[in-house]
Amino acid sequence: MACLYTIDAYGGDPGALPGILEDALDEVDRIDRLMSHYKTESPLSRINRDASASPVPVEPELFDFIAESIRYSRDSDGAFDITVGPLMKAWGFFRGEGRLPSDADVEAARRLVGSEHVILDSERRTIRFDRPGVELDLGGIAKGYAVDRVVKMLEARNVAAALVSAGGSTIYGLGSPPDRNAWSVSIQDPIDSGSVARSVELTDRALSVAGSSEKSFEVGGIRYSHIMDPRTGRPVQGVLSVAVLTKTGTQGDALDDAFFVLGPDLTRHYLKRLEAVEAFFFLPKGHKAWTMIHEGQ
Repeated sequence: MACLYTIDAYGGDPGALPGILEDALDEVDRIDRLMSHYKTESPLSRINRDASASPVPVEPELFDFIAESIRYSRDSDGAFDITVGPLMKAWGFFRGEGRLPSDADVEAARRLVGSEHVILDSERRTIRFDRPGVELDLGGIAKGYAVDRVVKMLEARNVAAALVSAGGSTIYGLGSPPDRNAWSVSIQDPIDSGSVARSVELTDRALSVAGSSEKSFEVGGIRYSHIMDPRTGRPVQGVLSVAVLTKTGTQGDALDDAFFVLGPDLTRHYLKRLEAVEAFFFLPKGHKAWTMIHEGQ
């Protein structure tokens, strides 16, 4: 999943904690082997390779997770989409730092994007694509799922409090550290990476952040980021970063990308259908400056 996972934990038996945390990080590795589209022999890569030719049997965990991801796509009217892979390749973000494609390349990739191209058979637990070239990319949501799996493991092993971080972009605060009411977590300034834009408190809650500075390139004075609008086939403009507070890392991972694409106004309407979700938009304001908009309660 191309990021470093870290866990700070407190438990009743400090001697047992190292083994518990090792098991938790092994779980992250297992999910990476299951869901990575960079690993050619992963179950996800097998789907991408074979599903346009015939239905591919998929193990229950991966099938259910793909089905959940597609529900987020439909709920967001396609703003979040796990079929965005062809666009990431067209814009050079799959294994590189980006490039400016031709309009023809963008249009060809865009025709392969959309959850309607993924046919799920829940009875047989198979997945097929309706045309060659469609592929699944779980990178925008799998990190949050791995965080949630780690949290469940820690709870089952009686770990009272933990802060689980997937590269700082998805963080879950389980319980609270000793003598404090919550985990205090900083949101990075979207322009100055050495500064803090805002701090939030996490207690049994997740923070997920989507930012345009993570991967981007500039051509002709225009900066293009790796966060795509699946509906237009082009990188989102006019947003620096979005931070989302949610009940789970999976939900946060899906919604930060969706909100980034939708922008503040459409997000405000989307939030009316959600419970216990907050969003912070960091928008450009002049030269090397930003403004923040807070939505939700």
